[in-house]
Amino acid sequence: MNNIVNNTTTANVINTSDIATNRNIVLCGVGGQGTVLASKLLAAAAMSKDIPVMSAETIGMAQRGGSVFSHLRMGKNLYSPMIKTGTADLIIGFEPGETVRMLPYLKEHGQVVVSTHAIKPVTATLSGSSYDAPPMIDYLKEHVENLTLIDADSICREIGSQKVLNMVLLGAAIRTGVLDFSLEEIEEVMKKTLPEKFHEMNLKALRYA
Repeated sequence: MNNIVNNTTTANVINTSDIATNRNIVLCGVGGQGTVLASKLLAAAAMSKDIPVMSAETIGMAQRGGSVFSHLRMGKNLYSPMIKTGTADLIIGFEPGETVRMLPYLKEHGQVVVSTHAIKPVTATLSGSSYDAPPMIDYLKEHVENLTLIDADSICREIGSQKVLNMVLLGAAIRTGVLDFSLEEIEEVMKKTLPEKFHEMNLKALRYA
């Protein structure tokens, strides 16, 4: 059974002017890709700027290679951590198939940043069925107006570690302009979160372009 972890802030009276400045972000992938850490870094960046944050994360399947996703909401007057379908400003996809599954959450003209490297899901492995990235990428190209495809697997190999995938995708997401953060702000929260020995390669991943 998946576990939902909610982190909430107190909301007050709804102000319609706040809605336009709020951000709804979905991060999705499979266990072990660093999806939850990426969500926590974005939340920490928001809190460092006194932006209220609410989040919900599925973590129960993370160690078994199952689906993992985070709902992250930033801004004022938020009453629930869960994002309604059709309201996500941004989807950060660590795996193309999981990104396709999350597309119903994307709002019109929303942005998708996705790694093109497919990871065969547990269900396909158990059933013996095939699974390839190209059909998923083609589907995203057909249905997403604002799509950024990242050859993250090659980038991670160049940097020397698959563990920097989350920083590669966060850097790409920042560069879309959807998030009100700079690379420097993400860099600061990363340094506060990760051991110093990992700083250099994560900085390289964040700033890879």
